Amino acid sequence: MTTTNLNKTYLPPVAELEPQWYVIDAADQRLGRLATEAARVLRGKNKPTYTPHMDTGDFLVIINAEKVAVTGKKRSQKVYRRHSGRPGGMKTETFTQLQARIPERIIEQAIKGMLPKNSLGRKLFTKLKVYAGPNHPHTAQKPETLTISTIPGV
Repeated sequence: MTTTNLNKTYLPPVAELEPQWYVIDAADQRLGRLATEAARVLRGKNKPTYTPHMDTGDFLVIINAEKVAVTGKKRSQKVYRRHSGRPGGMKTETFTQLQARIPERIIEQAIKGMLPKNSLGRKLFTKLKVYAGPNHPHTAQKPETLTISTIPGV
């Protein structure tokens, strides 16, 4: 009688690891709900072949980042910080100021915070492409439209 080792790590077949491309329209979508769905797709948790220690996710293009919505008083009270590394080098901006300057960074930071904090997370983050307007240069990859079935805008 032979026994099988049930403690083997699952490895998906190489043929199933082919990533797909998706487009999400961020216009009038809530920031947090958009970010959680985007992080799930990047991580590959929406697939049956999900493996925690591997990159099984897909590429993601987010358009209309300038039209993302937030609820409550976040437009004036949410603060984004960055530091130059020098003494006194902390710079802060509100949501409205950052959205006027670099609207892509708001979505990028929200999604990056939901990915693993290691080399896998850094690799997954390179599969995210965010654009302020409705146009993107990834039409050659034939991305599919991904609709998020959460509550729309404010």
